[in-house]
Amino acid sequence: MLSLKILDVKSFMGSLLIQKVFDSFLLSEAEITTYAHFSIEGRMNMKFYTEEEKEELKLEQYAKWSEIKPYVFSIIKGNKLPAFIKIVMLLSSENTERVLKQSGASLTPGDINGLYLNIRYEKDILLITTGTSISTFTLDKTLDNYWDESIRKFLKKENIAAEDYS
Repeated sequence: MLSLKILDVKSFMGSLLIQKVFDSFLLSEAEITTYAHFSIEGRMNMKFYTEEEKEELKLEQYAKWSEIKPYVFSIIKGNKLPAFIKIVMLLSSENTERVLKQSGASLTPGDINGLYLNIRYEKDILLITTGTSISTFTLDKTLDNYWDESIRKFLKKENIAAEDYS
């Protein structure tokens, strides 16, 4: 698990809410507190779709961040900063398989519940924390370490300044 403090909150929020930097992620959940508390569950309601739509749209278990972010943006925008933001994202199954393969870990795609990116803003501090959820017991931290380094590289590539936070 990696915990990073984002150094330029305003720039990061632009990357998150306006630009396409995080659009390849899925949304597990979001909580935002402004004048009221808002909660968004990212799990897809599969009953809403026909079998043909599910196949055609290649639906994942969770909604794409790109589809949810306009709603999150509409809650956050305004003259006052939110009191609290928590956004839990995860990689798509396709990207999770790619990361698993690149990591060289001795796991199968079925062993992985998710590769997570937790974003938390409170009291002028924005933190990003990585997480892995594996359905089987293993002492092998190869995937965890690779995921942490992948996020470091991702942030650097996107010019998002961060420092280790403990």
